[in-house]
Amino acid sequence: MSVEFIGYVSGRNQSETMPPVGPVVDPDYIAATATLHEQAGFDRVLVAFHSTSPDSILIAQHAAAATRRLGVLIAHRPGFVAPTLAARQFATLDHLTRGRVAVHIITGGNDVELRADGDDTTKELRYARTDEYLEILRREWTSRAPFDHEGEFYRIHGAQSQVGPFRPSGIPIYFGGASDAAIRVAGRHADAYALWGETYDEVAGVIARVRAAAAEHGRPSPRFSLSLRPVLADTEDEAWARAGQIRERIVALQAEAAPSGTSAVLDIAGSRPTVDSLPTNEGSRRLRALVARGERLDKRLWTGVAAVTGGRWNSTSLVGTPDQVADALLDYYRLGISTFLIRGFDPLADTYVYGRELIPRVRALVAAEQTAQSVA
Repeated sequence: MSVEFIGYVSGRNQSETMPPVGPVVDPDYIAATATLHEQAGFDRVLVAFHSTSPDSILIAQHAAAATRRLGVLIAHRPGFVAPTLAARQFATLDHLTRGRVAVHIITGGNDVELRADGDDTTKELRYARTDEYLEILRREWTSRAPFDHEGEFYRIHGAQSQVGPFRPSGIPIYFGGASDAAIRVAGRHADAYALWGETYDEVAGVIARVRAAAAEHGRPSPRFSLSLRPVLADTEDEAWARAGQIRERIVALQAEAAPSGTSAVLDIAGSRPTVDSLPTNEGSRRLRALVARGERLDKRLWTGVAAVTGGRWNSTSLVGTPDQVADALLDYYRLGISTFLIRGFDPLADTYVYGRELIPRVRALVAAEQTAQSVA
């Protein structure tokens, strides 16, 4: 089982600990950070989707144009464009990049954010729509003749695309969502299923549920991706000290934003979580449950950022030296995780460090693991 590393590219330099720098869409930053990821040994970069952010497809196109090998993982929310149009957009970019496109399907669990784009549907309906949407998406990519579709959400007559995926294997579909409804849809459609960073036992449980859902549709198990925020330093004490500084910086930015309501800062650090502002999606609930279990879990899983953000997004970390964090990632690999989506709190500097110190170590550990299994 090969190992894959995915990084993160946004429209400008920013993170939970860094207020935005530069214009909302900074072409030079996009190109520079994409190039840095390619040089650091990443396989792909994720381009996120939010109701307030620049368009993910166009950011991904610019990142791909600045690189030669780096793949792009384009976050996409079903239901806002026709699935036939989305299929042609992704396939066109796949040809322009010579097969470097993958799509990350995020149905969306934050009702407030979805309303900003005019979506008032319930969670169950959204996943039902995603199920139908992905059926049409794949059919548009593969159909050799015009087809019709009569469903609950889409009625299509005579659909056919002149452009399909660049490679015969198609465009990989990554899928996020931790609810029962999400896992049912993932079992039917996902080539790779994405989890936020949780404990070993919880990750193993989700993997088992997704594999069972895929088996119900006669499909092989998808790949599994785990999202984490590694915090590295030369010694373990220094790494934990840096983790504490990261949390303090986020809390300070939240306090700075509170009196003024500065939207740019709120978008990055988030407001202080309250009962009314906590996200309702299952992934965030699971992170808050981790916070309740403790700040340090398993070998070196840290929930400090999830605690101060209310589990709003990928916010759990592995903390330690490069060797210690690589060892913890190998434990996840042994559970069935073959893709690691890692991004830092200092986007450029951390990307460089991951490429120099972490990625080579993990690849070496995985190669040794594969050799040992072959011998056995």
